[in-house]
Amino acid sequence: MKSAQKKPYRIAMIGHKFIPSRDGGVEVVVGSLAPCLKKAGYDVTCYNRTNRQFKKLRKNGPLPKEYEGVRLVWTPTVDRRGLAAMTSSVIATVMASFSRYDLIHYHTEGPCVLCWLPKLCGKKVVVTVHGLDHQRQKWGKFASAYIMRGEKAAVRHADSIIVLSRGVGDYFREKYGRETVMIPNGIDPAEIRPAREITEQFGLAPREYILFLGRLVPEKGIHYLIEAYRKLRTDKKLVIVGGTSDTDDYVRRLYDMAGDDPSIIFTGFQQGRIAEEFFSNAYLYVLPSDLEGMPLSLLEAMNYGCCCVTSDIGECADVTGGCGFTFPRGNVEALRETLQDLCDHPEKAEAHRAEARRVVASKYTWQDITAQTDGLYRKLLEG
Repeated sequence: MKSAQKKPYRIAMIGHKFIPSRDGGVEVVVGSLAPCLKKAGYDVTCYNRTNRQFKKLRKNGPLPKEYEGVRLVWTPTVDRRGLAAMTSSVIATVMASFSRYDLIHYHTEGPCVLCWLPKLCGKKVVVTVHGLDHQRQKWGKFASAYIMRGEKAAVRHADSIIVLSRGVGDYFREKYGRETVMIPNGIDPAEIRPAREITEQFGLAPREYILFLGRLVPEKGIHYLIEAYRKLRTDKKLVIVGGTSDTDDYVRRLYDMAGDDPSIIFTGFQQGRIAEEFFSNAYLYVLPSDLEGMPLSLLEAMNYGCCCVTSDIGECADVTGGCGFTFPRGNVEALRETLQDLCDHPEKAEAHRAEARRVVASKYTWQDITAQTDGLYRKLLEG
């Protein structure tokens, strides 16, 4: 007599905005990891927020209830700065705690404030810390205090905490005496795209622009890049791709810094084919951050064979593995000198393109990241 097949473990993910989306690195990660876990045999549900993007989606018809086999649950959200993440994650936590899940996987610290509730209901809890969010400049005192409360709740109640870099792991060990598990972000192999839409919309030619692509937030250091660029001797344009993230004042500051310079192009938020074209045809990709968790945009840039220039923070160095160029964090003159040297010597930039793709292919595949996550889940659920 054959034994009954064991039902798949039921997993809920909380803390992202919504999937599928490129609104931020967390959304890209959850949108990639959740379907991979579904293919690995898990029953996966993601709790999406009903925010401004939700209103746009509603205009196109009923909200999707599934994405690549992953069930989508849309939670009510107070769509105000500092309240959207809190309200949606609290509601999602209550819903998930009293549902038939085996494990709740939180992404980022703030949503973890109530992570004791699913524990009380007999569920395992995993937290992925995508970065030390309380250090981000966009948050006020209340939001930062709430995020810290979530961080402390995660330390106290989570069965396991995943970090994306050694530096964040050191932070939890030194501050709380809490050990973590390092599982980096993954990425799918990139298809290099010829310049088509970026030429039609923005007049850009291959290898004729310096690129930043990411959220327009202070910790990304875009103001350093604009200041350094305006001192360069080059015909290459500066292209800044990204949208605001509760940082309208900062974005206005960036526009003011750029002034009327036609060689500095702000494209707004972009995704899909056109984002792939931006990466595929950039001369340099620059990430001058003061603070990162694990910069997914840097990983994507390397995946498309970009020559990358980053600040010398450990989180960037962990990703590049020595195949890019660095400058001291916050040092505008050093950034200018690095960019000028690479503009003057294209052979240096060209030499790093193939190496960047090789590093990504050897260390950051979703197959490996899913296997590591699966191993952690099973250790908690079956150990």
